[in-house]
Amino acid sequence: MIRNARLAALACAAAALAAHPAHAQEPLTHAPRPTAGAISAQDLRTRLYVFADDSMMGREAGTRGNAMGTAYIASELRRLGLQPAGENGGYFQDVPMVQRGLAPGATLTVDGQSYAVGTDFLAVPRYGQILQFAPAFSASGVQAVYGGRVGDPSTMISPEQARGKLVVFAAPMGQNGQPTFAFWAAGRTYAQYADAAGVAFATLDLTGQGLRGFLSNERTELKGAEQAPARLPAGLIISNAAAERILGAPLASLQVGAAGKTVTGAFTFFERPTPHPVRNVIAVLPGSDPAMRGQYVAIGAHPDHVGTEHDAVEHDSVKVLHRLFRPEGADQPGIDADTLSAPQKARFRAALDSVRARRPARVDSIYNGADDDGSGSMGVLEIAEHFVSLRHKPRRSILFVWHNAEELGLLGSEHFAAHPTVPLDSIVAQLNIDMIGRGAAGDTEGGGPGYLQLVGSRRLSTQLGDLVESVNTSGRHGFAFDYSMDANGHPQNIYCRSDHANYAKHGIPVTFFTTGGHSDYHQLTDEPQYIAYDKLAAISSFIGAVGLEIANRNARLVVDKPIPDPNAPCRQ
Repeated sequence: MIRNARLAALACAAAALAAHPAHAQEPLTHAPRPTAGAISAQDLRTRLYVFADDSMMGREAGTRGNAMGTAYIASELRRLGLQPAGENGGYFQDVPMVQRGLAPGATLTVDGQSYAVGTDFLAVPRYGQILQFAPAFSASGVQAVYGGRVGDPSTMISPEQARGKLVVFAAPMGQNGQPTFAFWAAGRTYAQYADAAGVAFATLDLTGQGLRGFLSNERTELKGAEQAPARLPAGLIISNAAAERILGAPLASLQVGAAGKTVTGAFTFFERPTPHPVRNVIAVLPGSDPAMRGQYVAIGAHPDHVGTEHDAVEHDSVKVLHRLFRPEGADQPGIDADTLSAPQKARFRAALDSVRARRPARVDSIYNGADDDGSGSMGVLEIAEHFVSLRHKPRRSILFVWHNAEELGLLGSEHFAAHPTVPLDSIVAQLNIDMIGRGAAGDTEGGGPGYLQLVGSRRLSTQLGDLVESVNTSGRHGFAFDYSMDANGHPQNIYCRSDHANYAKHGIPVTFFTTGGHSDYHQLTDEPQYIAYDKLAAISSFIGAVGLEIANRNARLVVDKPIPDPNAPCRQ
């Protein structure tokens, strides 16, 4: 989720590390020990080996493993004596999630010829404000008609011409003058064709496997997030060959409104609750100053990750392959050992053989999420325990929030911002922690013990950005901040990719702390054994010091930058 394209330097560092696989790392397992008030590498090691254990099964929102992870956090908060700040007097805030997907049995036939789902057509789901289509399609002998090319409404079929018909559209043209799969781009909606039997876009051949998978697979989403028109047409994407068979001629030769063959078909999308509840975890350490106790410094992370892989793979093969040739992990296109060049295969084989000389193969299917965001989640918990141990408590209250379903689109923080358990305008700042367990030279250019990325710290409040710098200097924390990912318009769009964004859009000053991405990002290899625990402890201590400084200020931080429209899409 958090990566800059610095491939040349990273490839060199990755090659060096893979060539010497005995570089220092933690053991595969760790026996837990009691934690204490001081923020320490030992405490964080204990916590993270529990939280990112295989038993948590990747902590995907809506799964048993995710519920186990949030239960662990809540049990620790209860043990520490922190005040519950969720719903109904507890530590949890339910995030109303549902699973949506295409029900089995989708069919499409044209003049008696059957078409295959996935090969010839895909049903298009409704997805937020981007894809606005009906949850079901039912047609029996309806007329197909050519609707024109998606783009200029003046050249597309009228709603009256489309009534009762399956309207087939040619793919829109991209900025390069070539057809593109993005029939929804530029805010295009098709509610005007609600009286059509359905709308079909001849874009399947242009649609990559990733998007095909997104459209085909079951998804977990926030219930009620869509504000769709009451009436919508059903949507399909079809292959160009299927479109031409349906219409009886090449699309380029047809006039808008040209009649095609008759179509019969049906599909429906189901919606059901998630198997396990999705919950934010929320606690408060009340402020010591009665005049400021009603104000909050929010410190947060996300407890969810991405679950499990259907097919197990060999752990070290993935580790070495990505160290050498995919240093950005999932932020970089996938790679397979079979597609490497002969010299690359030789490097890969030599590095893997070196690992094999030290340990046997181990199959793996669990995305443990130790860094993303086990490191941040356990860092917040460690900060909470430290604050509880302080003799002099912060003047303002500290609000600890673990926002669930971040990996599904910042859904837990979106829900909390829409339904806050404390007044939203009482939150004076939000410190977001997402991936703070890495950042070594082999992970990122310029990495090392003092490497730390900051995002958003001056986007709303110059004072907050200055305060973070001042705490680093006065407390001799020794961090060298990398602000490169915070640049306006940065293609990685990191400012909009973690939970702080749902606070910032309401005018709450934020700082996002991260050590950045690496070759294990969203991979099976993001395990506790690869975390730099001394650095994790140092960053957690620093963030705690920043939170304490904000909490003890006489005055709230001044918001001196423009506040965004909370209803507009986030822009970096």
